[in-house]
Amino acid sequence: MPALVLLGAQWGDEGKGKATDLLGGSVDYVVRYQGGNNAGHTVVVGDQKYALHLLPSGILSPGCTPVIGNGVVVDPSVLFSELNGLNDRGVDTSKLLISGNAHIITPYNVTVDKVTERFLGKRKIGTTGRGIGPTYADKINRVGIRIQDLYDESILTQKVEAALDGKNQLLTKVFNRRAIEVGQVVEELLGYADKLKPYVADTVLVLNQALEQDKVVLFEGGQGTLLDIDHGTYPFVTSSNPTAGGACTGAGVGPTKISRVIGILKAYTTRVGSGPFPTELFDEDGEALRRIGGERGVTTGRDRRCGWFDAVIARYATRVNGLTDFFLTKLDVLTGWEQIPVCVAYEIDGERVEELPYSQTDFHHAKPVYEYLPGWSEDITKAKTFADLPKNAQGYVKALEEMSGAPISAIGVGPGRDETIEINSFL
Repeated sequence: MPALVLLGAQWGDEGKGKATDLLGGSVDYVVRYQGGNNAGHTVVVGDQKYALHLLPSGILSPGCTPVIGNGVVVDPSVLFSELNGLNDRGVDTSKLLISGNAHIITPYNVTVDKVTERFLGKRKIGTTGRGIGPTYADKINRVGIRIQDLYDESILTQKVEAALDGKNQLLTKVFNRRAIEVGQVVEELLGYADKLKPYVADTVLVLNQALEQDKVVLFEGGQGTLLDIDHGTYPFVTSSNPTAGGACTGAGVGPTKISRVIGILKAYTTRVGSGPFPTELFDEDGEALRRIGGERGVTTGRDRRCGWFDAVIARYATRVNGLTDFFLTKLDVLTGWEQIPVCVAYEIDGERVEELPYSQTDFHHAKPVYEYLPGWSEDITKAKTFADLPKNAQGYVKALEEMSGAPISAIGVGPGRDETIEINSFL
Protein backbone atom coordinates (compact mmCIF):
# COMPACT_ATOMS: atom_id res chain seq x y z
CA MET A 1 0.00 0.00 0.00
CA PRO A 2 2.26 2.85 -1.24
CA ALA A 3 0.58 5.80 0.46
CA LEU A 4 2.76 8.89 0.94
CA VAL A 5 2.06 12.09 2.84
CA LEU A 6 3.81 15.24 1.62
CA LEU A 7 3.59 18.31 3.85
CA GLY A 8 5.23 21.57 4.80
CA ALA A 9 7.74 21.37 7.62
CA GLN A 10 7.88 25.12 8.34
CA TRP A 11 5.21 27.86 8.05
CA GLY A 12 4.10 26.92 4.56
CA ASP A 13 5.34 28.13 1.15
CA GLU A 14 8.20 25.61 1.25
CA GLY A 15 7.76 24.43 -2.36
CA LYS A 16 5.31 21.56 -1.91
CA GLY A 17 4.02 22.02 -5.43
CA LYS A 18 7.45 21.31 -6.90
CA ALA A 19 7.81 18.19 -4.77
CA THR A 20 4.35 16.91 -5.64
CA ASP A 21 4.96 17.57 -9.29
CA LEU A 22 8.25 15.64 -9.14
CA LEU A 23 6.32 12.59 -7.95
CA GLY A 24 3.27 13.18 -10.11
CA GLY A 25 4.40 11.05 -13.03
CA SER A 26 4.77 8.03 -10.74
CA VAL A 27 1.65 8.61 -8.66
CA ASP A 28 -1.87 7.41 -9.46
CA TYR A 29 -3.73 9.79 -7.12
CA VAL A 30 -2.81 13.15 -5.55
CA VAL A 31 -5.10 14.18 -2.68
CA ARG A 32 -5.56 17.56 -0.99
CA TYR A 33 -6.70 16.67 2.53
CA GLN A 34 -7.19 20.02 4.32
CA GLY A 35 -7.27 23.77 3.90
CA GLY A 36 -8.86 25.71 1.10
CA ASN A 37 -7.88 28.42 -1.33
CA ASN A 38 -5.72 29.99 1.38
CA ALA A 39 -2.97 27.61 0.25
CA GLY A 40 -0.84 28.28 -2.81
CA HIS A 41 1.41 26.03 -4.88
CA THR A 42 3.62 27.23 -7.71
CA VAL A 43 4.61 24.57 -10.24
CA VAL A 44 6.98 25.30 -13.14
CA VAL A 45 6.65 22.99 -16.15
CA GLY A 46 9.11 23.84 -18.92
CA ASP A 47 8.69 27.56 -19.50
CA GLN A 48 5.17 27.53 -18.04
CA LYS A 49 4.39 28.60 -14.47
CA TYR A 50 1.17 27.47 -12.80
CA ALA A 51 -0.20 28.97 -9.58
CA LEU A 52 -2.63 26.59 -7.87
CA HIS A 53 -4.66 27.57 -4.81
CA LEU A 54 -7.28 24.89 -4.26
CA LEU A 55 -6.56 22.18 -6.81
CA PRO A 56 -4.06 19.39 -6.06
CA SER A 57 -0.74 19.84 -7.87
CA GLY A 58 -1.19 16.42 -9.48
CA ILE A 59 -3.74 17.93 -11.82
CA LEU A 60 -0.77 18.93 -14.02
CA SER A 61 0.46 15.33 -14.34
CA PRO A 62 -1.14 13.28 -17.14
CA GLY A 63 -2.44 9.94 -15.90
CA CYS A 64 -2.78 11.15 -12.31
CA THR A 65 -6.21 11.49 -10.68
CA PRO A 66 -6.43 14.66 -8.54
CA VAL A 67 -8.71 14.44 -5.49
CA ILE A 68 -10.13 17.06 -3.13
CA GLY A 69 -10.80 15.21 0.12
CA ASN A 70 -13.49 15.61 2.75
CA GLY A 71 -11.18 17.69 4.98
CA VAL A 72 -10.91 20.52 2.44
CA VAL A 73 -13.21 23.56 2.40
CA VAL A 74 -14.23 24.50 -1.14
CA ASP A 75 -15.15 27.89 -2.57
CA PRO A 76 -16.98 26.91 -5.78
CA SER A 77 -16.27 30.21 -7.52
CA VAL A 78 -12.53 29.80 -6.93
CA LEU A 79 -12.67 26.14 -7.96
CA PHE A 80 -14.22 26.89 -11.34
CA SER A 81 -12.00 29.89 -11.90
CA GLU A 82 -8.96 27.64 -11.48
CA LEU A 83 -10.43 24.87 -13.62
CA ASN A 84 -11.32 27.29 -16.40
CA GLY A 85 -7.85 28.83 -16.28
CA LEU A 86 -6.18 25.44 -16.64
CA ASN A 87 -8.57 24.35 -19.38
CA ASP A 88 -7.76 27.52 -21.32
CA ARG A 89 -4.08 26.54 -21.16
CA GLY A 90 -4.77 23.05 -22.48
CA VAL A 91 -4.65 21.15 -19.18
CA ASP A 92 -7.10 18.24 -18.92
CA THR A 93 -9.04 18.62 -15.66
CA SER A 94 -11.75 16.03 -16.31
CA LYS A 95 -10.33 13.43 -13.91
CA LEU A 96 -10.77 15.62 -10.81
CA LEU A 97 -12.73 14.03 -7.95
CA ILE A 98 -14.27 16.00 -5.06
CA SER A 99 -15.61 14.52 -1.84
CA GLY A 100 -19.33 15.05 -1.34
CA ASN A 101 -18.51 15.52 2.35
CA ALA A 102 -16.22 18.51 1.75
CA HIS A 103 -17.65 21.72 3.22
CA ILE A 104 -18.50 24.74 1.09
CA ILE A 105 -17.18 28.23 1.75
CA THR A 106 -20.35 30.30 1.51
CA PRO A 107 -20.53 34.04 0.77
CA TYR A 108 -21.42 34.73 4.41
CA ASN A 109 -18.30 32.86 5.58
CA VAL A 110 -16.16 35.25 3.52
CA THR A 111 -18.03 38.26 4.90
CA VAL A 112 -17.63 37.12 8.52
CA ASP A 113 -13.92 36.43 7.97
CA LYS A 114 -13.22 39.92 6.63
CA VAL A 115 -15.24 41.91 9.17
CA THR A 116 -13.93 39.88 12.11
CA GLU A 117 -10.30 40.34 11.10
CA ARG A 118 -10.86 44.06 10.62
CA PHE A 119 -12.55 44.27 14.03
CA LEU A 120 -9.51 42.69 15.74
CA GLY A 121 -7.29 45.60 14.68
CA LYS A 122 -3.78 45.19 16.11
CA ARG A 123 -4.72 41.73 17.41
CA LYS A 124 -5.52 40.41 13.94
CA ILE A 125 -4.33 36.93 12.98
CA GLY A 126 -3.34 37.78 9.41
CA THR A 127 -5.89 35.53 7.70
CA THR A 128 -6.32 35.58 3.93
CA GLY A 129 -9.91 36.81 4.33
CA ARG A 130 -11.22 33.99 2.15
CA GLY A 131 -13.69 32.53 4.65
CA ILE A 132 -11.59 29.50 5.59
CA GLY A 133 -11.74 29.86 9.38
CA PRO A 134 -15.47 30.64 9.61
CA THR A 135 -16.21 27.64 7.36
CA TYR A 136 -14.27 25.30 9.64
CA ALA A 137 -16.00 26.92 12.63
CA ASP A 138 -19.38 26.15 11.03
CA LYS A 139 -18.23 22.58 10.47
CA ILE A 140 -17.36 22.13 14.14
CA ASN A 141 -20.54 23.93 15.23
CA ARG A 142 -22.51 21.54 12.98
CA VAL A 143 -24.09 24.27 10.90
CA GLY A 144 -21.79 23.79 7.90
CA ILE A 145 -22.89 23.33 4.29
CA ARG A 146 -21.48 20.27 2.52
CA ILE A 147 -21.27 19.73 -1.22
CA GLN A 148 -23.80 16.91 -0.99
CA ASP A 149 -26.34 19.40 0.43
CA LEU A 150 -26.56 21.11 -2.96
CA TYR A 151 -28.57 18.13 -4.22
CA ASP A 152 -31.43 18.54 -1.70
CA GLU A 153 -32.82 22.06 -1.81
CA SER A 154 -34.93 21.57 1.33
CA ILE A 155 -31.96 20.48 3.44
CA LEU A 156 -29.79 23.22 1.96
CA THR A 157 -32.34 25.90 2.83
CA GLN A 158 -32.73 24.61 6.39
CA LYS A 159 -28.96 24.58 6.91
CA VAL A 160 -28.44 28.08 5.51
CA GLU A 161 -31.26 29.37 7.74
CA ALA A 162 -29.66 27.78 10.80
CA ALA A 163 -26.26 29.22 9.97
CA LEU A 164 -27.59 32.74 9.32
CA ASP A 165 -29.72 32.92 12.46
CA GLY A 166 -26.69 33.71 14.56
CA LYS A 167 -24.51 35.32 11.91
CA ASN A 168 -27.04 37.96 10.97
CA GLN A 169 -27.33 38.95 14.63
CA LEU A 170 -23.55 39.34 14.72
CA LEU A 171 -23.36 41.24 11.43
CA THR A 172 -26.17 43.70 12.21
CA LYS A 173 -25.74 44.29 15.94
CA VAL A 174 -21.96 44.05 16.39
CA PHE A 175 -20.45 44.93 13.02
CA ASN A 176 -23.23 47.27 11.79
CA ARG A 177 -23.53 45.38 8.50
CA ARG A 178 -26.59 44.37 6.50
CA ALA A 179 -28.26 41.04 7.18
CA ILE A 180 -27.69 38.38 4.53
CA GLU A 181 -30.77 36.92 2.86
CA VAL A 182 -31.26 33.16 3.02
CA GLY A 183 -32.86 32.93 -0.41
CA GLN A 184 -30.02 34.76 -2.10
CA VAL A 185 -27.42 32.42 -0.64
CA VAL A 186 -29.42 29.30 -1.49
CA GLU A 187 -29.90 30.47 -5.07
CA GLU A 188 -26.19 31.16 -5.51
CA LEU A 189 -25.15 27.79 -4.10
CA LEU A 190 -27.71 25.86 -6.16
CA GLY A 191 -26.21 27.52 -9.23
CA TYR A 192 -23.10 25.39 -8.73
CA ALA A 193 -24.86 22.05 -8.29
CA ASP A 194 -24.94 20.90 -11.92
CA LYS A 195 -21.41 22.14 -12.61
CA LEU A 196 -20.03 20.27 -9.59
CA LYS A 197 -21.91 17.03 -10.14
CA PRO A 198 -19.48 15.38 -12.64
CA TYR A 199 -16.68 15.68 -10.06
CA VAL A 200 -18.49 14.61 -6.88
CA ALA A 201 -17.63 11.13 -5.57
CA ASP A 202 -17.28 8.97 -2.48
CA THR A 203 -13.56 9.71 -2.36
CA VAL A 204 -13.01 7.69 0.84
CA LEU A 205 -14.15 4.56 -0.98
CA VAL A 206 -12.20 5.44 -4.14
CA LEU A 207 -8.92 6.00 -2.27
CA ASN A 208 -9.15 2.93 -0.06
CA GLN A 209 -9.96 0.74 -3.06
CA ALA A 210 -6.99 2.27 -4.91
CA LEU A 211 -4.66 1.38 -2.04
CA GLU A 212 -6.03 -2.16 -1.93
CA GLN A 213 -5.13 -2.39 -5.62
CA ASP A 214 -1.55 -1.24 -4.89
CA LYS A 215 -2.05 2.13 -6.55
CA VAL A 216 0.28 4.93 -5.44
CA VAL A 217 -1.57 7.65 -3.51
CA LEU A 218 0.06 10.92 -2.50
CA PHE A 219 -1.60 13.03 0.20
CA GLU A 220 -0.71 16.71 -0.21
CA GLY A 221 -1.01 19.12 2.69
CA GLY A 222 -1.55 22.84 2.37
CA GLN A 223 0.20 25.42 4.59
CA GLY A 224 2.78 23.89 6.97
CA THR A 225 3.44 22.22 10.31
CA LEU A 226 3.83 25.47 12.27
CA LEU A 227 0.42 26.61 10.98
CA ASP A 228 -1.38 23.51 12.28
CA ILE A 229 -4.37 24.39 14.48
CA ASP A 230 -3.17 21.97 17.21
CA HIS A 231 0.61 21.87 16.75
CA GLY A 232 1.41 25.29 15.27
CA THR A 233 2.20 28.70 16.73
CA TYR A 234 -1.35 29.22 18.00
CA PRO A 235 -3.27 31.50 17.57
CA PHE A 236 -1.32 32.55 14.48
CA VAL A 237 -2.27 29.40 12.63
CA THR A 238 -4.65 28.06 10.01
CA SER A 239 -7.97 26.40 10.89
CA SER A 240 -7.13 22.80 9.97
CA ASN A 241 -4.46 20.12 10.44
CA PRO A 242 -1.70 20.25 7.78
CA THR A 243 0.31 17.76 9.85
CA ALA A 244 0.46 14.09 8.88
CA GLY A 245 -2.47 13.06 11.07
CA GLY A 246 -4.68 15.41 9.06
CA ALA A 247 -4.21 13.21 6.01
CA CYS A 248 -6.03 10.36 7.75
CA THR A 249 -9.03 12.40 8.87
CA GLY A 250 -9.09 14.66 5.82
CA ALA A 251 -9.09 11.81 3.31
CA GLY A 252 -10.60 8.90 5.25
CA VAL A 253 -7.56 6.64 5.13
CA GLY A 254 -6.32 4.82 8.22
CA PRO A 255 -2.83 5.55 9.64
CA THR A 256 -1.65 1.97 9.10
CA LYS A 257 -1.89 2.60 5.35
CA ILE A 258 0.63 5.46 5.36
CA SER A 259 4.03 4.17 4.28
CA ARG A 260 6.09 7.38 4.08
CA VAL A 261 5.86 10.96 5.37
CA ILE A 262 7.88 13.56 3.48
CA GLY A 263 8.51 17.02 4.92
CA ILE A 264 9.30 19.94 2.64
CA LEU A 265 11.95 22.31 3.98
CA LYS A 266 13.13 25.54 2.44
CA ALA A 267 16.90 26.05 2.74
CA TYR A 268 16.05 29.18 4.75
CA THR A 269 12.76 30.13 6.46
CA THR A 270 9.79 32.26 5.46
CA ARG A 271 6.46 33.17 6.97
CA VAL A 272 3.36 35.05 5.78
CA GLY A 273 1.04 36.81 8.21
CA SER A 274 1.37 37.63 11.89
CA GLY A 275 3.03 35.65 14.66
CA PRO A 276 6.46 34.94 16.19
CA PHE A 277 9.40 34.20 13.87
CA PRO A 278 12.71 33.88 15.77
CA THR A 279 15.09 33.98 12.77
CA GLU A 280 13.30 36.80 10.90
CA LEU A 281 15.67 39.27 9.24
CA PHE A 282 15.09 43.00 8.95
CA ASP A 283 18.33 43.83 7.14
CA GLU A 284 19.91 43.53 3.69
CA ASP A 285 20.17 39.75 4.02
CA GLY A 286 16.42 39.47 4.58
CA GLU A 287 15.73 41.68 1.57
CA ALA A 288 18.17 39.65 -0.56
CA LEU A 289 16.46 36.38 0.37
CA ARG A 290 13.10 37.91 -0.49
CA ARG A 291 14.31 39.27 -3.84
CA ILE A 292 16.37 36.28 -5.00
CA GLY A 293 13.85 33.74 -3.74
CA GLY A 294 10.86 35.55 -5.26
CA GLU A 295 9.23 35.46 -1.85
CA ARG A 296 5.73 36.68 -2.51
CA GLY A 297 2.70 34.64 -1.47
CA VAL A 298 1.09 32.68 -4.32
CA THR A 299 -2.39 33.14 -2.85
CA THR A 300 -2.09 36.36 -0.83
CA GLY A 301 0.30 38.38 -2.99
CA ARG A 302 1.92 39.54 0.25
CA ASP A 303 5.70 39.71 0.67
CA ARG A 304 6.91 36.82 2.81
CA ARG A 305 8.90 37.50 5.96
CA CYS A 306 12.35 35.94 5.51
CA GLY A 307 14.93 34.51 7.90
CA TRP A 308 17.71 31.96 8.23
CA PHE A 309 17.12 28.22 8.51
CA ASP A 310 15.68 27.16 11.87
CA ALA A 311 16.78 23.65 12.87
CA VAL A 312 14.66 23.76 16.04
CA ILE A 313 11.52 24.00 13.90
CA ALA A 314 12.77 21.26 11.58
CA ARG A 315 13.32 18.88 14.51
CA TYR A 316 9.84 19.69 15.80
CA ALA A 317 8.32 18.93 12.40
CA THR A 318 10.13 15.59 12.32
CA ARG A 319 8.70 14.71 15.71
CA VAL A 320 5.03 15.69 15.31
CA ASN A 321 4.73 14.29 11.78
CA GLY A 322 6.87 11.17 12.11
CA LEU A 323 8.84 12.32 9.07
CA THR A 324 10.75 9.67 7.14
CA ASP A 325 12.32 12.08 4.59
CA PHE A 326 12.96 15.72 3.80
CA PHE A 327 12.81 17.48 0.45
CA LEU A 328 15.07 20.57 0.70
CA THR A 329 14.02 23.36 -1.67
CA LYS A 330 15.58 26.61 -2.90
CA LEU A 331 19.16 25.74 -2.06
CA ASP A 332 20.19 27.85 -5.07
CA VAL A 333 18.87 31.02 -3.38
CA LEU A 334 21.71 30.85 -0.83
CA THR A 335 24.44 31.01 -3.50
CA GLY A 336 26.71 33.99 -2.93
CA TRP A 337 26.87 34.25 0.87
CA GLU A 338 30.33 33.83 2.40
CA GLN A 339 28.81 32.48 5.60
CA ILE A 340 25.30 31.17 6.20
CA PRO A 341 23.86 31.33 9.72
CA VAL A 342 21.74 28.40 10.91
CA CYS A 343 19.63 28.59 14.06
CA VAL A 344 20.52 25.56 16.21
CA ALA A 345 18.81 26.56 19.47
CA TYR A 346 17.01 29.46 21.18
CA GLU A 347 17.92 31.69 24.06
CA ILE A 348 14.91 32.36 26.28
CA ASP A 349 15.40 34.59 29.31
CA GLY A 350 19.11 33.81 29.32
CA GLU A 351 18.68 30.03 29.04
CA ARG A 352 19.64 27.93 26.00
CA VAL A 353 16.69 25.86 24.73
CA GLU A 354 17.25 23.06 22.22
CA GLU A 355 13.62 22.22 21.41
CA LEU A 356 10.54 24.22 20.46
CA PRO A 357 8.96 25.59 23.67
CA TYR A 358 5.34 24.60 24.19
CA SER A 359 4.60 27.93 25.88
CA GLN A 360 3.39 30.70 23.57
CA THR A 361 5.01 33.28 25.83
CA ASP A 362 8.40 31.56 25.70
CA PHE A 363 8.29 31.27 21.91
CA HIS A 364 7.53 34.97 21.57
CA HIS A 365 10.66 35.68 23.63
CA ALA A 366 12.91 33.19 21.80
CA LYS A 367 16.12 34.57 20.32
CA PRO A 368 18.05 32.47 17.77
CA VAL A 369 21.39 30.90 18.63
CA TYR A 370 23.36 30.66 15.39
CA GLU A 371 26.10 28.47 14.01
CA TYR A 372 27.84 29.76 10.88
CA LEU A 373 28.45 27.46 7.93
CA PRO A 374 30.73 28.31 4.98
CA GLY A 375 28.88 29.43 1.85
CA TRP A 376 29.55 28.96 -1.87
CA SER A 377 29.57 31.17 -4.96
CA GLU A 378 29.25 28.58 -7.75
CA ASP A 379 26.04 28.27 -9.79
CA ILE A 380 24.31 25.07 -8.67
CA THR A 381 21.22 25.16 -10.91
CA LYS A 382 22.73 22.67 -13.38
CA ALA A 383 23.71 20.12 -10.72
CA LYS A 384 22.18 16.69 -11.37
CA THR A 385 23.75 14.71 -8.52
CA PHE A 386 24.78 15.48 -4.96
CA ALA A 387 28.42 15.17 -6.01
CA ASP A 388 27.89 17.98 -8.55
CA LEU A 389 27.29 20.45 -5.73
CA PRO A 390 30.19 22.55 -4.39
CA LYS A 391 31.76 21.07 -1.26
CA ASN A 392 30.40 23.82 0.95
CA ALA A 393 26.88 23.31 -0.43
CA GLN A 394 27.22 19.60 0.29
CA GLY A 395 28.38 20.46 3.80
CA TYR A 396 25.38 22.74 4.32
CA VAL A 397 22.93 20.02 3.27
CA LYS A 398 24.63 17.42 5.48
CA ALA A 399 24.59 19.78 8.47
CA LEU A 400 20.87 20.51 8.02
CA GLU A 401 20.14 16.80 7.72
CA GLU A 402 21.97 16.02 10.96
CA MET A 403 20.26 18.86 12.82
CA SER A 404 16.77 18.08 11.51
CA GLY A 405 16.52 14.39 12.36
CA ALA A 406 15.54 12.83 9.03
CA PRO A 407 17.40 12.15 5.76
CA ILE A 408 17.30 14.77 3.00
CA SER A 409 16.26 12.66 0.03
CA ALA A 410 15.84 15.38 -2.61
CA ILE A 411 17.18 18.90 -3.17
CA GLY A 412 15.70 21.69 -5.25
CA VAL A 413 18.43 23.65 -7.04
CA GLY A 414 16.14 25.81 -9.18
CA PRO A 415 12.46 26.46 -9.87
CA GLY A 416 12.17 24.21 -12.92
CA ARG A 417 10.68 20.72 -12.93
CA ASP A 418 14.05 19.22 -13.90
CA GLU A 419 16.12 21.28 -11.43
CA THR A 420 16.03 18.72 -8.65
CA ILE A 421 18.65 16.36 -7.26
CA GLU A 422 17.12 13.06 -6.16
CA ILE A 423 19.28 11.32 -3.57
CA ASN A 424 16.85 8.64 -2.37
CA SER A 425 13.77 7.65 -4.30
CA PHE A 426 10.48 8.39 -2.53
CA LEU A 427 8.83 5.37 -4.14
